[in-house]
Amino acid sequence: MSIDLSQFHQVFFEESLEGLDVMESALLNLDTENCDSETINEIFRAAHSIKGGSGTFGFSTVAEFTHVIETLLDQIRAGDRRIEPAHVELFLKSVDCIRQMIKSLEAGDAVEMSDANDLKSKFQAILDGKELAAAAPVPASTAPTAPASVSDTDAGSSGGAKTWHIYFKPDGDVLKTGNEPSRMFRELEDMGVATVVVDTADLPGIGVIDPETCYLKWNITLVADVEKAQIEEVFEWVIDEAELRIEEVAQVAVTENPEQNGAKPSSVKQSKVEPSDIVQTTVQSPVAEVSVSPAPSQAISAPAAKEPAAQAAPAAKKAEKNKTEVSSIRVGIDKVDSLINMVGELVITQSMLGELSRDFDISKLPKLLEGLEQLSQNTRELQESVMRIRMLPISFTFSRFPRLVHDLSKTMGKKIELKLLGEQTELDKTVMEKIGDPMVHLVRNSLDHGIEMPEDRIKAGKSDTGLITLNAYHQGGNIVIQIIDDGKGLDKEKILRKAVEKGLVGESDKLSDEQICDLIFKPGFSTADQVTDISGRGVGMDVVRRNIQELNGSVEVESFTGKGSTFTIRLPLTLAILDGQLVSAGEHTYILPLISIIESIQTNMDMVHRVAGGCDVLRLRSEYVPIIRLYDIFNIKPESYNLEESLLVVVEGDNMKVALVVDDLLAQQQVVIKSLEENYKRVEGVSGATILGDGTVALILDISGLIKLAGVRKDEYKKVKQGGDEAA
Repeated sequence: MSIDLSQFHQVFFEESLEGLDVMESALLNLDTENCDSETINEIFRAAHSIKGGSGTFGFSTVAEFTHVIETLLDQIRAGDRRIEPAHVELFLKSVDCIRQMIKSLEAGDAVEMSDANDLKSKFQAILDGKELAAAAPVPASTAPTAPASVSDTDAGSSGGAKTWHIYFKPDGDVLKTGNEPSRMFRELEDMGVATVVVDTADLPGIGVIDPETCYLKWNITLVADVEKAQIEEVFEWVIDEAELRIEEVAQVAVTENPEQNGAKPSSVKQSKVEPSDIVQTTVQSPVAEVSVSPAPSQAISAPAAKEPAAQAAPAAKKAEKNKTEVSSIRVGIDKVDSLINMVGELVITQSMLGELSRDFDISKLPKLLEGLEQLSQNTRELQESVMRIRMLPISFTFSRFPRLVHDLSKTMGKKIELKLLGEQTELDKTVMEKIGDPMVHLVRNSLDHGIEMPEDRIKAGKSDTGLITLNAYHQGGNIVIQIIDDGKGLDKEKILRKAVEKGLVGESDKLSDEQICDLIFKPGFSTADQVTDISGRGVGMDVVRRNIQELNGSVEVESFTGKGSTFTIRLPLTLAILDGQLVSAGEHTYILPLISIIESIQTNMDMVHRVAGGCDVLRLRSEYVPIIRLYDIFNIKPESYNLEESLLVVVEGDNMKVALVVDDLLAQQQVVIKSLEENYKRVEGVSGATILGDGTVALILDISGLIKLAGVRKDEYKKVKQGGDEAA
């Protein structure tokens, strides 16, 4: 039975993407004028690990592309080549390219090679700029399968190429660890001309052979301009699981490439070197004596590189992945230890309660109550420990922005410094995954609209380098994320003028600075005079607000002309648990997110008015709020149809306020959210459900969805707010 390596693919994908993040971060921090050797080594190690892993799993496109990157990095870290700014940009593009290749493989799609081939040719051009040995490496696709050719008359004229003899005898379990000798032989072919001769002396009869055991050993001749350490790297994955001897062969010269010296191919004399000849000319040593078995041997060539089935049948693989989507999370050992301790406490409490249940009488009631209280405490602590496992530092999201700022600042010709604060602030993994795109929109907006050109900043008495700050911190039960820039700020007059042109506000409307700034979140709104690749199409900011509101969060903007702007995002720490207000309507209990509630009031009919179209509105201080009756939306019978006998809960959603009619306010509590869409189907106006302490199911209401169900549209809501006094 063979080992299915596909079970390890997801780990490889995740570790490779993490390695690419390490490469990108190190490249962005690299000072080419004062190059730090440890930074270069860090970049090299990441590339080397990706190459080795991709080769092990058969992802040859990634392995071959990464190999040429690794080669250049190796020359730089060895001091043979100085790293240039152009190299850094090329390395950054290669990171993007590998990342896309990895994601294509992960999705089961065919790998698009056009960018990879283009970058590979650029890397090769850099490598070819260095004076190379006359013996040019023969590409793997054209490497001869016969033993290496030599010249009898031109010995010693190889221009630096060496002939190596390699004896490789892996342990019998080498195949079980996912290592295939053929992949190692292909890497040797990339170095030069490799001849592989298999020794089958230890191969048993067909009746007793174990298909998972390796019985073969190999003698390899390699003609290439490489050092012993480079050959050892090829076998580094199996160095402790094999007998490996590498020796330079004396008195044998490699065939010179006739094309390079202008000679015709026919002018070079070809001769064949047998394994026995190699042994006779090997530099012998007492501890590394090469012996060739007299058993029959067969010359083989390394098989052509093959891609895994993921590329052969992308559609089938993609369908399979959709059914078995896997997501993982790395957890600190301290969090796991805490969880184990809590489970231990829970087991002890359960044992105590079990003991009390035997021969129970009324005298044991105090002990029972004490045990139940302990159980409640253990459960709360266990819940907190489990939730901590889902919490990750926001640095995972922040890490994408140094590259974004680096690339866009170069594109726009601006000088911009990025400052990251509160990177260790933790939030739920699900929230983090969904907040990334809105943050990208806001940072791009600050880059394009906020930060001025260097010459404009100097005229304004500022430094020519703009500053964008990403800050995160906890506030109550929420996380606050700020995007701050020291640019020119929002042009409030221009925003108001554009809003009037688009009919979003009337010419006579009096808006506060806060209301004017809020206009940038209107759909299709943009103050850009010219459409660019970065912004100006009037899309993005409304999507930002909508996506954040779908996370039960909010976004606000504060701006000062000439000083800059601050976008503030407030989000719940997790989407798995909700702080909710339980309300009753008829015989049913519903849950409102606490973050959506503005206030709750007893109905006063003097504050209720009817406007055109039959809509009741609540006059709440200086504004009018539409009234929505829950019993009408859900078609249930309330305790009373009389508003005076009901309560009004004023909530906000989709940037609109409404007053919900309920029969009573119940307790406030944290509830565990269960998805209706996953377990049943999507229900408009309901974001999920939970199970209450009495075992009944309560629906968690989606305020934005309720507003849509009630038919309160934004244009009507605007008329209600503006014409409420007249209607009253």
